[in-house]
Amino acid sequence: MALRIKLPGGMLKVKTYRELRATERDRRVPVRKLGRLYFIWWADRQKSPQSSTGGPNPDV
Repeated sequence: MALRIKLPGGMLKVKTYRELRATERDRRVPVRKLGRLYFIWWADRQKSPQSSTGGPNPDV
């Protein structure tokens, strides 16, 4: 159950722990936990999220 909401300045994603990418789990981007849900903020000016192998990211 991943939810993506495009907002001015970036994208807000709502995910469960199982759905978090390594970048999000390692808190290299702003992450807040509320109950079982994680709220992740990907700012437009941040580098596009990449998997730990550096491959393309199908989640964007």
